[in-house]
Amino acid sequence: MMGPTEPAGDWGPDMEPHRVLVADDHPVFREGLALILDAEPDLTVVGQVSTGDEAVEAAVATQPDVVVMDLHMPTMDGVEATRHIVRASPHIAVLVLTMMEDNESIFAAMRAGARGYLLKGAAKDDIVRGVRSVASGAAVFGPVIAERVIQYFSGQQNAGALPFPELTERERAVLALIGRGQNNAGIARALMISPKTVRNHVSNILAKLHVADRAQAIIRARDAGLT
Repeated sequence: MMGPTEPAGDWGPDMEPHRVLVADDHPVFREGLALILDAEPDLTVVGQVSTGDEAVEAAVATQPDVVVMDLHMPTMDGVEATRHIVRASPHIAVLVLTMMEDNESIFAAMRAGARGYLLKGAAKDDIVRGVRSVASGAAVFGPVIAERVIQYFSGQQNAGALPFPELTERERAVLALIGRGQNNAGIARALMISPKTVRNHVSNILAKLHVADRAQAIIRARDAGLT
């Protein structure tokens, strides 16, 4: 097994680690994931459950910072469990980790209050970073999911009505996050791309929109309803 990844930059040994609850009905995957997360110095696993009902009960009882949630579970699916957890404890961040990548599952989880959505094929380090990110208040989507989200919202409008047609779909997604007040680090975490790539996208956006700075870009994004 690989060693622990580097902890988040703002975490120190004198700080309390993020508390994580793992909900998955596959014992081998659940236990392996718990071992990976527990090996990180800034994360600690406070429980493992195998059903949606148990996830809700354990979240209420342990009040973790993050619940890593599978969607396909017995007694109550992950979407419904997410909805119950977020309603009862809005401060708990739910990170969906599932094999399901259809639009219905993605958007049902988002509507239920999930802050992130990753596929089980994601690299170990990406899952660890995803847990840290949602614990810090950011939104996280794996590359496949991010493209699905972009395509979905692009498809909601006909091509002639797309705001800022001079932008690529990825630049439009970055601009939408800028309009929501995300900084470059937050955008990088949300779209699972490097900060350098975000900076390049931001530079291209400012040039294409003929605006001088980020504040003007935010105004343009909000005026267009892109947020």
